[in-house]
Amino acid sequence: MRNSVAALVFATAANAARVCGTTGTAPTFQYRLLEVRYDGPDPDKANGLSTIAVSLGTSTTPLYECVAQWPEAWAGWYEGGGNIIWADCIGTGAGTGADKTVSFAVDWKTKNLHLSHTFACSDKKGSDGLATGSLNLDLNCTTADGYNFCIPKGASAGNTRPALSIRTTLGLAPAADPATVTCADASKRYQSWRLENWLRQYELVPGSSDIKASSDTGPSFTLTSLANAAVVSCATSGRGQNSTFVGSCKPTGSGSSTTATSFSFDPKLFMLTISQHWDCGTAATSLDVVGIEYMQATCSRNYNSIVFTCTSSPIWVGTSA
Repeated sequence: MRNSVAALVFATAANAARVCGTTGTAPTFQYRLLEVRYDGPDPDKANGLSTIAVSLGTSTTPLYECVAQWPEAWAGWYEGGGNIIWADCIGTGAGTGADKTVSFAVDWKTKNLHLSHTFACSDKKGSDGLATGSLNLDLNCTTADGYNFCIPKGASAGNTRPALSIRTTLGLAPAADPATVTCADASKRYQSWRLENWLRQYELVPGSSDIKASSDTGPSFTLTSLANAAVVSCATSGRGQNSTFVGSCKPTGSGSSTTATSFSFDPKLFMLTISQHWDCGTAATSLDVVGIEYMQATCSRNYNSIVFTCTSSPIWVGTSA
């Protein structure tokens, strides 16, 4: 990931806010890493999934818990390729954070941790800021009885709190109004989205772990581009290979669009793939971007109902690292 990438986009007001600064400045922010742990696949399970967990906060208070899972061979990259896997960090409720969303990704090949967070700009009413940063993890890894785990050097298995911090940087702001941003200008900015209104429903009989396939609606959601604030509405249209849901996204506003957006969702690995093409009229300014999200949603049902409804708070989905 670039050590600092930022955008300001139009957004609704929120309590979480930070100072975004004046033109030409680049405010920096800092999070303490209270805990960091990597666990390899459980030898008693056949899923082959690795788990990375990070706790973010102040020097004493955990504010966000970050967890992601992926097949061990992927090493944090979707199918082991060139698209890094992002995951949402969930607030602990132990304190009030200054951010709307917090997300992380880990390149396990290089042990680089990437962090992003979005927040309302207290000095730029109606705008959101995006700050990002990276940190290389120095880890001790242990293998015993076919099971391996890694924690930062200087920590112990019973006390995994290293003296680590990650610093993020906010860059300059694009225009908040998408109508004033040209396609060529927006296509040069770091591409990411705010995902909202996640909805998925399915039937699950009590005592069973198998979802009734015909009852699964697949996901629907909206995406707001942090490159130009354009909003698209996404809905499932069917299933692709390996029972993966596929769908397309349509602009919510009037007028023509210079982007074409589609998605797929793997309900077994909880991997959401967002693909977007920018058609700016020339090969030099057009581009294709892909964002991968380990999609964590809360699923619940009403009393005496077998219908589960899955929703999520707003999250940030990044692209390249």
